[in-house]
Amino acid sequence: MGSSRKIEILVGIFVVLGLSAFVAMALNISNLNSLSSDKGYSVTAQFENIGGLRTRAKVTLSGVVVGRVQEISYDKESFRAVVTLNINSDIDYLPEDTQASIYTSGLLGEQYISLEPGAEDEVLKNGSNITLTQSAVVLEEVIGKLMVSFTTKN
Repeated sequence: MGSSRKIEILVGIFVVLGLSAFVAMALNISNLNSLSSDKGYSVTAQFENIGGLRTRAKVTLSGVVVGRVQEISYDKESFRAVVTLNINSDIDYLPEDTQASIYTSGLLGEQYISLEPGAEDEVLKNGSNITLTQSAVVLEEVIGKLMVSFTTKN
């Protein structure tokens, strides 16, 4: 009776560890584990086309994650998507002429924003607007343009 009780306890511990690992993996995949108490500062950028960009998408600087997409909205006056980025507070040295580009991780992976610093002396602050942007490359548009150019040549 004593050894079967020990086995039941060990199985229970392994089940709890397995469930904990599953929850941790789910949080990692959904980017919820990156929500921290460090609020950082918010900047906005306008794009012609954001493709499949979503809130909580990564914001990177030379491949290093330095923030997340906080909000996506639409400006009916400029007819552009407005993306609010939350940048970590320790990244307080980005020049005002920083460029924001939307890239795709791999061929069909998730989209993220990559920041490329400029050369201005003034730095981005809470509420700043990034004016230099590069929209997402939408695979369907590229294929459509190739098809049109191919059919017009023949």
